[in-house]
Amino acid sequence: MAIQRFGCGARLSEAVVANGFVFLSGMVPEQGDDITAQTADVLRQIDDWLAQCGSDKSHIVEATIFLADMADYAGMNAAWDAWVDAANSPARACVEAKLAQAEWRVEIKVLALVRG
Repeated sequence: MAIQRFGCGARLSEAVVANGFVFLSGMVPEQGDDITAQTADVLRQIDDWLAQCGSDKSHIVEATIFLADMADYAGMNAAWDAWVDAANSPARACVEAKLAQAEWRVEIKVLALVRG
């Protein structure tokens, strides 16, 4: 079984494709100050990495969302609901967690299938 790695660094790969699955690392915002803008930025990154790996958001089977503060839940969902493929919504969990950078309000990790 071949394993493909994308966006490789010494510490992690941004994405790994193995056995028909796309595993994305936790994506964090590169821009945006409020939760909705940060979430939209993370979702844009997810779209980009999935495309590089031969997949798309309609093939996401699982998403885990980490929020620095659960008070941001509604604002995160505003961006999520505008983005998610409602006909193919993934299994999803959302938890509060201390994120690695104080300015990050959201981190999202997804598992998807390669388009077949």
